Amino acid sequence: MADGGTGASLFVIFGGTGDLARRKILPALHQLHLQGATGGDSVVLGVARDREMNDAGYRALAREADGGADATRSEVAAWAEHAIHYESIGAGAPDDYVRLRARIEQIETDYGLAGNRAFYVALPPDAFPGTITGLGEVGLGRSEGWTRIVIEKPFGRDLASARALNDLLHRYFSEEQVYRIDHYLGKETVQNLLVFRFANAMFESLWNRDHIEAVQITVAEELGVERRAGYYERAGALRDIVQNHLTQLMTLVAMEVPSAIAADPIRAEKIKALRAVAPIRSENVVFGQYVGGVVDGEAVPAYHDEPGVAAASTTETFVAVKLEIENWRWQGVPFYLRTGKRLARRLTEIEVKFRRAPVWLFRQAGCEDEIHRNTLLLTLQPDEGFSLLFEIKAPGQPFHLRRQPLRFNYAEAFAQIPDAYQTLLRDLFEGDQTLFVHADEVEAAWSLFAPLLDAPRDPRPYAAGSWGPAEAEVLEA
Repeated sequence: MADGGTGASLFVIFGGTGDLARRKILPALHQLHLQGATGGDSVVLGVARDREMNDAGYRALAREADGGADATRSEVAAWAEHAIHYESIGAGAPDDYVRLRARIEQIETDYGLAGNRAFYVALPPDAFPGTITGLGEVGLGRSEGWTRIVIEKPFGRDLASARALNDLLHRYFSEEQVYRIDHYLGKETVQNLLVFRFANAMFESLWNRDHIEAVQITVAEELGVERRAGYYERAGALRDIVQNHLTQLMTLVAMEVPSAIAADPIRAEKIKALRAVAPIRSENVVFGQYVGGVVDGEAVPAYHDEPGVAAASTTETFVAVKLEIENWRWQGVPFYLRTGKRLARRLTEIEVKFRRAPVWLFRQAGCEDEIHRNTLLLTLQPDEGFSLLFEIKAPGQPFHLRRQPLRFNYAEAFAQIPDAYQTLLRDLFEGDQTLFVHADEVEAAWSLFAPLLDAPRDPRPYAAGSWGPAEAEVLEA
């Protein structure tokens, strides 16, 4: 539910000189400015530790960011000159936040803003508590207009830390002010999953244990750990992808019909789905770690050989987990969540596998082994769209069946698909929390995976360029 309209606002980016701000946040803000979606004459204030940076330097940084295909450099420059400012937070001491508050109030006075403020915390997780406390202690959790705070993932590293972070946030901000962002939820295909299910009666009537045999959700990456070993060694694939991205996608597939397409009813049904998941048994989890090899003619290192990785590391770069949802709709239908680095190709996909036709009409024609299950593929990246795989008769004789796809591709149907950050930041300005994660969702997800987080790891080796360890294929059989 929106907690107020748009209206001109001040958008404050903590980590304003960082990679996320350069690649995603600033370009998205500029695109929304061009579309008139930021609520009028809105202003951006970048905040970082750099004491040498100033307004002019930060405007230059903003001009270098990609403004989008339909934006000229002159448009970016004009926007930056008018709307972009910078303030150093120094060491993040209490006096630094007092100075930040004074700068915010001065900008609001200069631009005639009504006190609408958004704080985007684009920082490493260990900086979340200090930033939240700094804002709260100088009274920046409230204003004359609306105040909203965006928290990047990972939100905690286990149940205890997630609860502590929620408690800290709620000390200074109400839940209606908190926007826990998961960029996967901003993708058009994810949003259209709700439309696909609930606006098309033919699919919703089949969306249950009587017609669906299994659901598999995959987030696969071609790249290895690259330069993220410092973070990845502490996190691993379970914390990095499964607990958030994959689990969020699972809830959208599994949730019951909400009472309305609005934040509170949708989030309530997602939480119910999470709480219906049975405790995960150890035999239903496979951890893996990639080994070196040759991919597309190029030698790639094993995880152990990546810079910053400990020689005896047992950090998983692959996880496959089988979930069982104990409710009326999904009893007996396995949900497989799978993610990994150095896999065969980059892919994010939801596969809904329907049950086989119960009557083998084509057995006498010798086609029994040719009949496949109807399968629905919802692709989130790289090519967003849907495919429904079904059986047809191949032309000619003898009698053979052939599997063919019925496809919908977003890029072919629409000229331009908004970036996920554009979608999510637009919702932030409008006060719509539908695509953001509720505190109860975070804690329910951490509770679900808590038994696995500290369990001993014995990751199975898998070749770079494969689809993971063989044990995962057995799990999904």
